[in-house]
Amino acid sequence: VQLVESGGGLVQPGGSRRLSCAASGFTVSSYVMSWYRQGPGKERELVASIVNTGGSINYADSVKGRFTISRDNAKNTVYLQMTSLQPADTAVYYCTATSLWVEYWGQGTQVTVSS
Repeated sequence: VQLVESGGGLVQPGGSRRLSCAASGFTVSSYVMSWYRQGPGKERELVASIVNTGGSINYADSVKGRFTISRDNAKNTVYLQMTSLQPADTAVYYCTATSLWVEYWGQGTQVTVSS
């Protein structure tokens, strides 16, 4: 079982970035897939989740209207489209997969928003 995040990097304020989370060893459509982030000196924050059953989506208030989580079942990949990025969005972003019995985490990808 593996989750591999990619797409991080340096972005200018106001810019956009798309993070990808490629899963192997399980199917993303069977799990609650989420993105967390942890900024420097900050607690880990749940950014967005997409539920396996019904596809319900939830966002943190801090990213509502700017971030979009999506899932491509054919590619077994989850995405986080981020727009209107601000320095406060600087963090390591983690992808997770959660079921009733287990939770998997990726290694994280760094997003730095700076001019």
